[in-house]
Amino acid sequence: MTLLEEDDGGPRALALELADDVPPLAGVRRWAGDALGDLTDDEVGDCLLVVTELVANAYDHGEAPRRVRLHRSDEPCSVRIEVDDAAPGEVVVGRSRLGHNRGRGMVLVANLSARWGVDRHEAGKTVWAEVLCSYPSSGSGT
Repeated sequence: MTLLEEDDGGPRALALELADDVPPLAGVRRWAGDALGDLTDDEVGDCLLVVTELVANAYDHGEAPRRVRLHRSDEPCSVRIEVDDAAPGEVVVGRSRLGHNRGRGMVLVANLSARWGVDRHEAGKTVWAEVLCSYPSSGSGT
């Protein structure tokens, strides 16, 4: 995992380049938890579930290269979680090609986030979700 700071003219984002082979879920959760430490425990928990599901899906259904980003907004208070992968495939809610005991990740994402979606681009797709906060962040801009 490689930590990056992105500045595309909008709010600053924290980004991680993800390894090609094994999903670094514990490391991603630790990184996101540290970055979002000023939120309530419930809000951090919701964000950690969302980031875990989106990163796991990028490994289960996507292709390298992969990247995860966190964007913070104060008005309204929200965290936008974005995960890029190079596969053009569809995002399916409630079904998995990997077995009957799978496929609930996007249902969780849909229920924990205010909204979510998929942005397609030449290099694949970005799956994103926005989790609302109950109070403005400390202005860290991440």
